[in-house]
Amino acid sequence: MSAKHPAWTGMVPVDDTTLYVADTGGSGRTLVYLNGSYANQKHWQKVISELGGEYRHITYDERARGRSKRSADYSFEACVRDLDAVLRARGVERPILVGWSYGAMLAAHWAARYPGRVEAVVAVDGAIPYGLTGAESEERIRKLFRRMRLLFPIAARLGLAARMSADQHADVNIECNEMSAVLAPVLDRVSCPMWYILATGAHLGAEEEEMGEARAALDPVLARNPNLQVGARVTSNHSKILQKDSPAVAGVIRRCTVPRDHSVG
Repeated sequence: MSAKHPAWTGMVPVDDTTLYVADTGGSGRTLVYLNGSYANQKHWQKVISELGGEYRHITYDERARGRSKRSADYSFEACVRDLDAVLRARGVERPILVGWSYGAMLAAHWAARYPGRVEAVVAVDGAIPYGLTGAESEERIRKLFRRMRLLFPIAARLGLAARMSADQHADVNIECNEMSAVLAPVLDRVSCPMWYILATGAHLGAEEEEMGEARAALDPVLARNPNLQVGARVTSNHSKILQKDSPAVAGVIRRCTVPRDHSVG
């Protein structure tokens, strides 16, 4: 039987900042939840409630999100270092990474880089090899965030924005799109089970044609790598999937953790 870990909440130092981490403890399989670009850990509450005490749940806020402190670096590689710091601080060796949106891409990269350190990945409407790139797309993204800048303080309190400037929000989004556009080779290298949960509803800020192209871009990768599979398709959209379809998300997590030695391909 696995050792029982005590529940814990606190701050974990990394680089020039500290991250707020919550660990439910317990002796079950360890699930580490990775948030969307500007979200905090509260978005996982319904999923965690669905799964209950059978698992050990670890959530944390990224830099300038939730209760975590600001930083001089909001890059993707900083997020990689943050995940490493959280795993090290909590003594986690082979977690199941559950990522939503940006967090799903982080989980995929982590699994590809460190194949022996991940038991499985659950990608909630993310880690799709499609992104808007080029000067025209970058300007579109920057204009969108500049128009929204007055809403950020309110959205941050709701867990929907970071304590960043409009341009910093845009920088994160632009980098995410650039990395998503070249994600396919990363997904080809994933050697652990990776389960997708895909939203099918319309999403604010994305045109219907773009959404169709994004979803279709995943098909060739699924065909090439048998470790990747779609666990569920749900009717909610990208923003609402954790709230409206938490039972489906929890169901896929259960499927990927039973039996314990489950593998695909």
